[in-house]
Amino acid sequence: MSIELSNEELEQRSFITKVYGWMSLALVITGIVAIFTASSSILVDFIFGNRWVFYALLISEVVLVMYLAAAVKKISASFATLAFIAYAALNGLTISVIFLVFTEASIASTFFITAGTFGIMSAYGYFTKRDLTGWGEFCLMGLVGIILASIVNFFFLNETVYWVTTYIGIIVFIGLTAYDTQKIKKMNVIGNEGTEEDRKESIIGALTLYLDFINLFLYLLRIFGRRK
Repeated sequence: MSIELSNEELEQRSFITKVYGWMSLALVITGIVAIFTASSSILVDFIFGNRWVFYALLISEVVLVMYLAAAVKKISASFATLAFIAYAALNGLTISVIFLVFTEASIASTFFITAGTFGIMSAYGYFTKRDLTGWGEFCLMGLVGIILASIVNFFFLNETVYWVTTYIGIIVFIGLTAYDTQKIKKMNVIGNEGTEEDRKESIIGALTLYLDFINLFLYLLRIFGRRK
C-alpha cells in the first residue's frame, strides 16, 4: 500500500535532500583538499612549517563561518554558496594535519564510525516527535565549556583535561546532530522552494550539520586514531 505525501511533506523532503547534498559536497571538498595538501611537501612546509600561517588559516575559517551565519540574509545565494565552499576548502587545508599524524586506515575507519553515528542521530532528530530544544540548549552549554577548557588546556597541556573534553565533546556533538537536524527541519519555509531564500536556508543548514560532522569526527579520531 502506497502512502501519498502532501505537497508540504514533499517540499520538506526536497529541502532536507538539498541540505544533505550541500553538506556531502562540502565533506568531499574538505577531504580532497586535505589529502592533496598532505601529499604536497611544499604545502605542508608552508602551512605547518610556520605557525603564523596555520593560525591565519584558522582565524580565516572562524571569520568566514561567522560572516556567513550573520550575513546570510543580506548576501545573494550564489555568494553564500561560494563562501560555504571556500570554508570547506580552508578547513581541508588545516585538517590535512591528521594525515601527517594518524594512519590512513584509522582515519578511514573513524570516518565510517562517524558517518554511522551521525546518520543514526540525524535520523532520530528528523523523525522523532519529541521536542529536542532542551537537549540542544544543554549541548550548547557543554560546547561553551569545552571551548573554554580547551583554550585553558592549550597552555597547561593537562592530559586529564584533554580526555575529559574528548568524551564530553563526543556526547555534545552526538546530541547537537539530532537537535540541529530537527531545527533545520523546522527552519524550512514552506512555499519558497526554488527561491534564493530556499537555497540560502539549505546552505546554512548544510553548514550546521557539516560542523557537527567534522567536530564529531575529530573527537572520535582522538580515540580511534592510530598514530604513525
